[in-house]
Parts: sequence; structure tokens; C-alpha cells
Amino acid sequence: MNSTSENHIRLIQSLQNPAVWPEGRGPDQVIETHISTVLLVGDYAYKIKKPLNLGFLDFSTLERRHHFCLEEVRLNGRLAPDIYIDVIPIAGTLEAPQPFGKGAAIAYAVRMRRFDQAGLLSEHPQLLTVEQVERLAEQLVLFHGAIEVADPGTAFGNPDIVALPMRENFVQLRSLLEDQTLLESVQQIEQWTEEQVVRLAPHLQERKAAGFIRECHGDLHLGNIALENGKPLIFDGIEFNPNLRWIDVISELAFLLMDLDEKGLQSSAQRLLNRYLELSGDYAALPLLRFYQVYRATVRAKVTAIRLTQEGLEPVVHRQLQEDLINYLELATDYTRTKETGLMITHGLSGSGKSTHTQDCLEALPAIRVRSDIERRRLAGLAPSQSSGSDTGSGIYQAEFSIKTYQRLQELSALIVRAGWVAIVDATFLRRTDRESFRLLADEMNVPFVILVFEVPEKVLRKRVLRRQEQGQDPSEATLEVLEKQLKTLQPLSIEERQFALLVESDHLPIEQIVGHIQGEASPAEA
Repeated sequence: MNSTSENHIRLIQSLQNPAVWPEGRGPDQVIETHISTVLLVGDYAYKIKKPLNLGFLDFSTLERRHHFCLEEVRLNGRLAPDIYIDVIPIAGTLEAPQPFGKGAAIAYAVRMRRFDQAGLLSEHPQLLTVEQVERLAEQLVLFHGAIEVADPGTAFGNPDIVALPMRENFVQLRSLLEDQTLLESVQQIEQWTEEQVVRLAPHLQERKAAGFIRECHGDLHLGNIALENGKPLIFDGIEFNPNLRWIDVISELAFLLMDLDEKGLQSSAQRLLNRYLELSGDYAALPLLRFYQVYRATVRAKVTAIRLTQEGLEPVVHRQLQEDLINYLELATDYTRTKETGLMITHGLSGSGKSTHTQDCLEALPAIRVRSDIERRRLAGLAPSQSSGSDTGSGIYQAEFSIKTYQRLQELSALIVRAGWVAIVDATFLRRTDRESFRLLADEMNVPFVILVFEVPEKVLRKRVLRRQEQGQDPSEATLEVLEKQLKTLQPLSIEERQFALLVESDHLPIEQIVGHIQGEASPAEA
């Protein structure tokens, strides 16, 4: 142990003396991480960085520790401004330190408001309700839309820079593992990753040019998210290494989605992904998602392997870490496998339940959904929930604009399928020509095609449309006038189309039949 590390230990020991703190109230708990010591004092937490140089992190001098304390407050203040308060100097001596003291500082601490750990999602994932997932997606879209974009002249986001930490992970994993089966898994994941680096290089460059490399949180997993007052609280972003936070926003989201998958919360992951894409419109990120999910799962495997090398682990802890290591490598391997794809469209009048019931498909398949109501607005430069003020047949509901909308839905469907997901297109599809163009697209991509037919009595439709208007919270702007026009212009399915159709009766979605068809077990007609 060097002298600076010994000095840190002496300082922490002295700071546990209540007499050195204002009002004589000292810490009631001390938490050690591998890079910091946190003192919990009353309503506050004080984080003091350890004097380390780990290569990817350099806190070796007082000046650097001060700098990174300031960075921690700046960066985390974007998502948790009422948690990260300021940086305080610690003056005096190692034996008699003075928090908030005047004179030359011997250390610095990040002062944070203390919050209840009972809301930590890594420990209590059951707290993540549907409502919380929606809020989290909305929060991330706002955050990613507001943060600074990387200067094109920097190396951030270049393919070789993106690949560098991935390659380092494989080197480190091989040095930590002895089990031949696990080493073979690592080799397979590495080979797949190298192939993807080459294949995706143009896409990585396009993402940088389009401004998607941004100063992100950098460490977005459930261990850094808590629920407080019913809202997600995101904290502890990466301040110590710019390369780990100046990343593609989809790499950031991939970390959280991977963490949800690993904890068996696949339905929450699917809901989060779909809501994020729906609000951001960033469907172009999908070809990179599994690439980054593999990376994130491999990172967690490496961290777990490092923990397994620690001495003095209790047998139960050692067994759990071993299981976690295997799980992360299996998850990474699963992301590399080809998934079933397909193209599904809905067919039904406004108020028939298309948006409500296709939500179940998103989680069961899994699938990515695009909605005509939202993409129509996006084409017009409007927010997903923003009213267009258009009357029936005018504005964004003119025939020409509807054609553009369906063309956009078709482009997104092709992107989704080619990225390895089932695409669900939520639109009325009243016209046979629109349905036929999507069937031809499915044929072109050689994937299963399904038409979900929503049939609801006209009386019920009118009630639903009126209720939706009164509530004013749905993306659809359909009115009774719109519904009446739809009833007159609806073109029923042809005999040929019916071989691809599945009827949704009494709001019962035939999930098993849908999944069976996508997996090639049966056609809708056979089901």
C-alpha cells in the first residue's frame, strides 16, 4: 500500500469522529466502493475519491480528484439536480480534518442529499411498474435530446473507438477465466463482435454524423436508478472517463435494456424500448442495439469475473457470482443469435382497440411497433402528442399526406425487420392497396405476413371515440365525423387477403396463434 492510499485510510478514520463535523454529528454509516468512500452524515452523503490510477481512471493527485468531484456534480446535476449539491473542501490535517474548513484543502468531497435506498431498482425490481417504465422512457428521451453532441472532430463514436473497450473486455475476460466452456463462449462472442464491427462500420459513422454521439450518463443500469416520490431518480453517472460517456444514445439505452433482460424483466425492456423509440423516432438505431447489448452484457461478465478473484468471499456469495457470470455470457450469446422476424399490420376502424391490444404482441414476440397517428405527426414536424388542428380531409389528413404517411410506415417496417425484429404497423389500413403494398414488402423480405383484423360493433366504436376525445390523451385525433367517413370508405379484406388474417374478437388477441405463425408453425388460416 502506498503512502497516498494510507493517507486516505487515515483521513476516513479521522472523519468518523463526530467532533470534527459541524454540530458534532458524525457519520452513521461508511460505504466503500472500489474508487470512493461515502460517509453518510445526517441528511447528506459525502463521497471522497480514492487516490487511484487504474488506467481508465486517474484520481492520483489532489487536483485531479477536485476536478472529477466538480465533474460529478456537473454531470449528475443534469438528471438529479436536487441530489448532487456541491463540492466541499476538507481542510486541517489527516488527524484533525475540518469538513467545510477554510485554508488549504487536503481533500474534497461531493456533497449529496441522502435518499432512501429502499427505492433502488436493482434491489427491488418489482417496483418498476408499467407507469414507471413509461416515465423512465420519457425521461431518457428528454435527457438524450438535451445533452451536448460530440464535436465531429473528436474521435468519440468512430468505429475503432467504439470497438476498443469491447476488445479490451475480451482480453481481460480471458485472463480471468479458466473454465474451458466459458472461454469458448467468450471466443464465440468475440468473433461475432469483430464481424459486426466490420459490418456496422458505415452505420456507426452515420450515427456520429447525425449527432447521436452525446455526453450521456454512461452507466445506466438498475443499480443507478431509484424510485423517489413515485418518479425515477437516475444518479451516479460516469465522470472519470470521457470515453465511457461520450457514446451513442442507443448504447446507453442498451445497457438498461440488457439489465432488465438479465433480471427476467423482458416485458419491461420491450415496453421501455418501444416507448423510447415512439417518442424519439430513433428507429435508425435498431441495427446497432443488439451489438451494444452484447457489449454491455460482456462488461458485466467481466466485472463479475473480477469480483470472483477477491479473497475471502463467502461460499454463498461466490456461488451467486458464478451464476451471474454464466448468465451474462449466456445473455450475450443469445443476443448474437438470429431471431424470428415478420411483418404484421392491423386492420380496423378508429376505436377498435388496435393500439391497446397490439401492446401485448410487443412483449410476446418480441416486436417493434410503429403507429400511423404518431408518424403522421412526426412527418409534419409535430410532437407525438401535439394536436395538428387539422379537420377531416385537410392538413395532415389530406390524401397526399396519408400516402406519405404509409410510405414512411413501410420504410420503418423494412428497417425494423432487417434489424432482426417483428414489425407491427398500427394503422387503419382501410384501403386494399395499402395492405397489398405491405404484403409485397413481406414477400420481398421473405418473412411471415399477418393482418390483425379488429371488428367492433359501430355503437361501441362511437362510444370509444367520444370517450377518447373527452380524455384528450390519445395520439389519435379521430372524431365521430372521421369514424363515419371510415365506415363509408372501408374496403373489406379480399378472399386472398383472408389467408393472412387473424380476427381479434371481443378484444381477445390470439397471441398463441400470432406467435406460432411468426415462428413458422402455422399460417393464420390454419390457426
